[in-house]
Amino acid sequence: MRKVFINKPQFEYDIHSLIKAFYPGEDVKVLCMKGQDPEAIFIDFEENGVRMRLGKEMEERESWVQYDAGTGRTEIKNILKQLIYKVLSNHLDTELPWGTLTGIRPTKIPMGMLEEGWAEEDILREMKRNYYISEEKGKLCIDIAKRERGILSSLHYKDGYSLYIGIPFCPTTCLYCSFTSYPIGAWKKRVGDYLDALEKEMAYIGEVYKGKLLDTVYIGGGTPTTLDPEGLDRLLALVGKYFNLDCVQEFTVEAGRADSITKRKLEVMKKYPITRISVNPQTMKEETLKIIGRRHSVEQVKEAFAMARGEGFDNINMDIILGLPGETQEDVAHTVKEIAKLSPDSLTVHSLAIKRASGLNRWIEENGISALNNTDATMEIAAGAALDMGMQPYYLYRQKNMSGNFENVGYARPGKYGIYNILIMEEKQTIVACGAGSISKRVYPDGRIERCENVKDVDSFIERVDEMIERKRKLLGD
Repeated sequence: MRKVFINKPQFEYDIHSLIKAFYPGEDVKVLCMKGQDPEAIFIDFEENGVRMRLGKEMEERESWVQYDAGTGRTEIKNILKQLIYKVLSNHLDTELPWGTLTGIRPTKIPMGMLEEGWAEEDILREMKRNYYISEEKGKLCIDIAKRERGILSSLHYKDGYSLYIGIPFCPTTCLYCSFTSYPIGAWKKRVGDYLDALEKEMAYIGEVYKGKLLDTVYIGGGTPTTLDPEGLDRLLALVGKYFNLDCVQEFTVEAGRADSITKRKLEVMKKYPITRISVNPQTMKEETLKIIGRRHSVEQVKEAFAMARGEGFDNINMDIILGLPGETQEDVAHTVKEIAKLSPDSLTVHSLAIKRASGLNRWIEENGISALNNTDATMEIAAGAALDMGMQPYYLYRQKNMSGNFENVGYARPGKYGIYNILIMEEKQTIVACGAGSISKRVYPDGRIERCENVKDVDSFIERVDEMIERKRKLLGD
């Protein structure tokens, strides 16, 4: 374990995230106390500066940065992260492609600067100077931010909103998953009760927001197509019952797992104005699918995709994850080659993130973290395949504890972008979310954002749906 001792309780999250990026294979613990560990890192906040020291067994060195007494909290945080980066970069003789950036939404920085009228070359220069970001990642951020602005230009920011509906059931729970998801086999008897509670919440939102324009709808989870055809039909009918879909620019259903997709369910979805679905393999390696608990075959992925095309779906996304257990560059190359044969309309490339709530942590304890290997080469293989399919990067986000300290990038052919994906990252529009584990975000005209969460447990959501509605009343009421 890599211990970090600080003398005041502040910036713990940022300190942990940045130091963890330099030591991805180690646990990092930030402690607000005095310590003597010779392998520890020491950070002291003083009246007019911050001091950082490495322990004796880390080639002991000390660095100090001074700032004015009136320096604001945001600037102090930036100074601190620059100090940590310089010290550890020199100590370990390494650089991080994302520099000091530890947040999940790096494209918000160039997006804001573009809106202020900055030139692209000046944005890149400032990002490199202020955050130590590499030129490659800086250019990627700017390129995506420009594309996002164009895609979002037709949305109704002032009088509009987007809707998320969560279905917290899956055929099985994947090894890496930390989302609100429960195996459908154990919950079949309560699915009807869940949809009853969900309808009650949807009815409230439909009424309170009936004067606003609905721009996008996203049904996710979990895996919405885990519902049987009748349950899926009921859910989609409820959307049309309580919401005016006349202005909807995108209606996505996260079909996801091939073992949840049937011809009958696809026929049900085609009855409704759904514009975008997903068929997500994560990998095209049979052995890896078994390890991560997907419980379907590569052949089933291909069959599900072909069925969706056969039913007329012309905007199909596929997800893959890089850094899955035991996978090599050759495995990634094979996966994207097989996906290219199917010719999806968009490809979302995820870097494996190790979440505390997932089973992956137990797997690592038994097999070691070295079995999870994502590299520049595998990222380039996936990006190259997307570009060869005529796709462009259109959204990006990062997560804590990502394999290789990389990023997640969505690629799509022109006109097939996932608008909701951009909105959830850039936080430009209010998103009202229904269902267990969902989070609503109200975006005010001045850019301020307020949130409210629904309980994650399905039983609790069913029993406490009136409380969830009350939370939304407080958030959404004027």
